[in-house]
Order: sequence, then structure tokens, then C-alpha cells
Amino acid sequence: MNEQAVRTGIALLLLLGVALGVMTYGGLGYRREMAVAALRALVQLVAVALVIAWIFSHPQWAFAYLALMLVVAAYTSNRRIGGDARDRMAILLAILLGASATVAIVSVTGALEFSAQTLLPFAAQMIGGAMTAASLAGVRLRDDVKDQFTVFEGYVALGTTARQAGREFAQRAAERSLFPTLDQTKSAGLVTLPGAFVGMLLGGASPLLAAQIQLLVLIGLMLAQTITALITTRTISPVSA
Repeated sequence: MNEQAVRTGIALLLLLGVALGVMTYGGLGYRREMAVAALRALVQLVAVALVIAWIFSHPQWAFAYLALMLVVAAYTSNRRIGGDARDRMAILLAILLGASATVAIVSVTGALEFSAQTLLPFAAQMIGGAMTAASLAGVRLRDDVKDQFTVFEGYVALGTTARQAGREFAQRAAERSLFPTLDQTKSAGLVTLPGAFVGMLLGGASPLLAAQIQLLVLIGLMLAQTITALITTRTISPVSA
């Protein structure tokens, strides 16, 4: 174990310990949950780091890893929405198309080198962002339909299917799901320094290169999430099964 790893471990223990101490002093709950969350993050990130290091040495497995991420993302988002198997397939397609369109553009333009070392982390970011958009869009679609169920029933009474009637609510649900991404992009560099930017700076990259990569991530997420939200709200069932 190198010296930097030891220093990082000490810092993590101090950060968590102080956070738990402040929670105890303030009489706040969820101390156990915070400790468990920190432990889970440690185990998961170390495991992912080992897997990605192995994939970098065996790049032929990169697509299999991304395929697994897609399946898990679709399952997670569908569970959040409360959908059925058909909804899960629709969400999988939405995430796939959203992430693939973004990765294709940065690859074709040469903005990122076509290699596992560059495209794997970028594609993973796009899949994660698309999953968030699918979850937000799906939940908001069903909430809107629930709140205006008499209007929804009116469309169905006129002879439309449930999915066709749900499309009347789809645009607003898709729009609202994009608010977090829009806020994050507008505030980048002013309110907060985004994760990729900070990570590259800590890794020794120049500020200009870090800004360049961060912009690719931010604008890429806007495209991936827009496509995903639009497809999700137009293909899943607007009501729970």
C-alpha cells in the first residue's frame, strides 16, 4: 500500500468521523445509514476501479461492461417508476439511444479518442445521466396523469389507448425532467466546480483541458437526457400496472 493511499484512508476516516460526530451533537438521525452509505461507496468504488483497470488491459470487454450498465440502469429506473416488463424494455431502449447518440458524436468528431480509456468513462457518465432522466420523466408523467386522471380518462373514453392518452402529458413531464441538468449546466464554474473538471485538475491536467472535457460531459448529458426523456414519456405506460 503506497503512502498516498494511507493518507487518503486517514482523511476519509476523519471526514466520516467528524460528520457522524456533528450529527450526534445536533441530534440528527440516519447516522447508521451514513456510515453504511460510506462503506458501500468504498466497496463499490474499489470494485469498480479494479474492474475498469482490468477492462483497460482487455478492451474487448468494454462493450460487455457497458451492456451490463445499460441493463442495470434500465432495471433501476423502471423500479423507481414502478413499471412492468414492457416498460423496462422501453426504458432500456431510451437509455441506449440517448447514450449512444452522444458517444457517436464525440467519437466521429474526434473530440475523444476511440479507446476504452476515454470512451468507457464518458459512456458510463451518459448512461448514468440518461437513467436519471428516464426515472424523473417517468415518475413525473405518472404523477401528472394521477393528478389529472379525469382528463386522462376523457382521452381514453374517446377511443385512445392508455399510452396514446399519456402522450398528451408527455411533453411537460419530459421538460420537467431536464430541469436539474439545465441548472447544473448553467451554474457550472459559478456556483460549483463539476466533478470531471475537479477530477482532472486533481489528476494534473491543465485547466483548459479540464474545461474542454467537462463541456463535453455537460453538453453530452443534455443530449442524452433529452433523447431519453422524450422516448421514455412516449413509450412507457402512463399508469401503474
